[in-house]
Amino acid sequence: MNINHRKAAIIGCGAVGASIAFRFLQQGLFTELVLLDANQAKAEGEAMDLSDGLPYGAAMEIRAGGYDDIADCALVVLTAGANQKPGETRLDLIGRNTAILQSIIAEITARDFKGILLVVANPVDVLTYAAWRLSGYPRNRVIGSGTVLDTGRFKQLLGETLGVDSRNVHAFIIGEHGDSELAVWSGASVSGMDLEHFCRSRGEELHPEQMDRLYKQVRDSAYAIIQRKGVTCYGIAMGVGRIAQSIVKDEHAVLPISVCLEGQYGLEGLCLSIPAILGRNGLEDILEIPLGEEERQALERSAQQMKQAIASLKLL
Repeated sequence: MNINHRKAAIIGCGAVGASIAFRFLQQGLFTELVLLDANQAKAEGEAMDLSDGLPYGAAMEIRAGGYDDIADCALVVLTAGANQKPGETRLDLIGRNTAILQSIIAEITARDFKGILLVVANPVDVLTYAAWRLSGYPRNRVIGSGTVLDTGRFKQLLGETLGVDSRNVHAFIIGEHGDSELAVWSGASVSGMDLEHFCRSRGEELHPEQMDRLYKQVRDSAYAIIQRKGVTCYGIAMGVGRIAQSIVKDEHAVLPISVCLEGQYGLEGLCLSIPAILGRNGLEDILEIPLGEEERQALERSAQQMKQAIASLKLL
């Protein structure tokens, strides 16, 4: 079956899945969007609610459907899974969400699906690796949302601190999308000016204590939001929209997505969130960005945590 490059599906219609669907409606990237959920009535209700906004958005069809509807999709977004509860880490979700993932992947691979599988459910790096192993799809077609959200948080906080538009801040959070993630301070810049140079030009200084506080604020942001409202959904929806845009428009954008490593950074046998080039065919290249010695060690520690988590997956 041929791929319809203007068709997408979202599996899981909870707060995250519904927010992503709303973002897709705003972007106008697709002409057809199919919503799937274990609760069919929920998928139907979300499709009806979203369709009410079509006269004020893009021309597209939004409907609830089943797995047979995904065969010709260019993109399938997997959000189904248990939500992170107050006090839980993303890794605490492994057992529950791996079982859900296994049943979903079996349904997907039973169809003639040739598009891109984008894993958003947590722990995203572990589940991306599991999805790749279970599906048998090539690495370029199985990716995760990675640290796109964390990187967005990092850029926003840096922009506020430096007094500049966050869209002019260039910086990455890499590693696990979780507690062992790291900020790549050595490569951070503002429109080509490294942070030290930028701050010096403004008569300011970014102290190590400030840097550590900003990093921890990024790392712990989800906990703070979940404690207050029970779920994070809008930021990740914006990040997934950015990933989808690069795929549909074949932009070759550089985004910190979860990818299966094949020796990059001296690592393999796991997925980590790493800057990568993304286009219509999915993953095009994984970038080995320069890291300071402490950053490289932090990445190694993050990788070891992910390997331990992957080793616990009996299905692999």
